[in-house]
Amino acid sequence: MCRIARDLLKDEHAVGRVIARPFNGNEGNYVRTAGRRDFSLIPPKKTLLDYISESKFQVKAVGKIEDIFANRGITQSVHTFTNIDGIIKTIDFINENFEGLIFTNLVDYDMLYGHRNNIDGFASALLEFDYKLPEILNSLKEQDILFITADHGCDPTTPSTDHSREYVPLVVYGKGLKKGINLGTRNTFADLGATIADYLKIEYSGEGVSFLKLI
Repeated sequence: MCRIARDLLKDEHAVGRVIARPFNGNEGNYVRTAGRRDFSLIPPKKTLLDYISESKFQVKAVGKIEDIFANRGITQSVHTFTNIDGIIKTIDFINENFEGLIFTNLVDYDMLYGHRNNIDGFASALLEFDYKLPEILNSLKEQDILFITADHGCDPTTPSTDHSREYVPLVVYGKGLKKGINLGTRNTFADLGATIADYLKIEYSGEGVSFLKLI
């Protein structure tokens, strides 16, 4: 049904994504399965991933990134079942010898906790990531940069189960970077893409302003 809807919701009815979210269980007690699929429109113009892969760098996608970008601009992808699965697969990619971008989405914060108003689950997932963070940092090479951010708010304490509108965090770490830099409130999320393109020294005409010189 979602494949049919995807085919219908284009042109003048263009919808960015049609999301198939299968459930198990009985009425009043349904549980989402790991079989989620995102059917996305092909991006209307080049994204950062296209610029990177066309410049002969690798773009390794972890989680639902492949679905979101309709597999465009991605050189290798792995799907994940949990946050921990995504973290482990990200570390595996970090330990490979390649140049380019690892793009990871940890979907449990959004799917299992934020949209379900599960405060305790959200907190536990944050702690789970914190426990794995030293392993991530220790895997980084001297020239690697780690960006930790989010694509939107999803506050589990709000009455609504929809996305919330607070600013998202942006934490930047690298062994060769300056310390204690306040990047302030950026004008657009696209600044991150411009910064990555700047660091990889690729020609880029997308949106955003690089903050590479600040870090």
